Amino acid sequence: MRLFRFGFVMHDAVKIGILYSTIGPYGSMGRDARDGAKLAIDELMKTYGDRIKPEFVDPKAHIPNYLDGARTMLRDRGCRHIVGTITSLARKEVLPLVEKHDGLLWYMCPYEGFEANENVVYIGGCPNQHLLPVFDYLLPRYGNRPYLVGANYVWGWEMNRLARELIGAAGGEVLGERYLPFEETAVERIVSDIEQRRPSFILNNLIGPSSYAFLAAIKALGARDPAFRPENCPVVSCDLTECELSDIGVGVATGQLSAAAYFDSLATPENVDFKQKVAARFGASRRISSVFACAYTSLKLCAEAIIAAGTDDPVAVRQRLSASPARSVLGPILIDPETHHAALPFHLGRITDENGFEIVTSQAAIAADPYLTGRNRRPVPQLRVVS
Repeated sequence: MRLFRFGFVMHDAVKIGILYSTIGPYGSMGRDARDGAKLAIDELMKTYGDRIKPEFVDPKAHIPNYLDGARTMLRDRGCRHIVGTITSLARKEVLPLVEKHDGLLWYMCPYEGFEANENVVYIGGCPNQHLLPVFDYLLPRYGNRPYLVGANYVWGWEMNRLARELIGAAGGEVLGERYLPFEETAVERIVSDIEQRRPSFILNNLIGPSSYAFLAAIKALGARDPAFRPENCPVVSCDLTECELSDIGVGVATGQLSAAAYFDSLATPENVDFKQKVAARFGASRRISSVFACAYTSLKLCAEAIIAAGTDDPVAVRQRLSASPARSVLGPILIDPETHHAALPFHLGRITDENGFEIVTSQAAIAADPYLTGRNRRPVPQLRVVS
């Protein structure tokens, strides 16, 4: 497939694959991402009509289905661009196929870093955009003796490895580190260990049902022992969003923290406009997550870059993305030509009783540093007691 423009008239279809699982341990995120992509498609079709050709595949949380779906879109359906995958496991599985077919994967979830593939556009944050500013906030306020929990795959392993390094550099001590397989909900032994070790805070890199069960157990622990209430020993995540709070249950995780490039509660003009669009399409009660917002942003960026470049060739599209910032609900988006990552804002949110987030602190867009090459230039956090 190629696109040709004469003036501003487009004469061929823009085919984009959408690859999200709507069931399984991260089904809530997949459904939200799919809805964000659908909203973007609706808007694009109003402008470009049926020239926009989305190709949806639902892998049903089965890794071989990701491979089959990506192969079908790239080889058989004429897509050179795929917006999709939630987990790093799925991303890494489909990447060889994307490379083979000279395509672009648009990945929009926070991840563990140490990747900068020219066949990926990274709209989700890497650790210097989420984990490092989280620790800059937490260490002076809660102390430097955390407990680490994570999913037993690359996200959990790498995030906790980085956390250990950061804590060591700050002169602290990791009091415990435990992992659970996907969908494992037997968290009692971990919570018992946390109760005995009494950490300053808990870094939660679990996903899906494991994370939800853990948060419920921590709430029960806080009811028994005030030392484990969120104001004293918070659980902080870098991947927990609005779309999962109903799965956790109202009030279960109130007071706990999560980092994101977007929250529904942002009071920016761009978000006011965006929320009106979402309400018109999905109803006024719909809470918008960073997963929804980033999938929407990825789809819009992808289609508009193809149209502006006059071709779906990944090299031309990447050049277009790096030429000038694009407006988005996340703020101006510019893709770094060397790392292929977006500069993203940082927000830390506290879960409310209304199943939303109140924003605790924010930073303007942070340039991605996926290999942490600038880490040695960062000052070690200065710990102090905050009354």
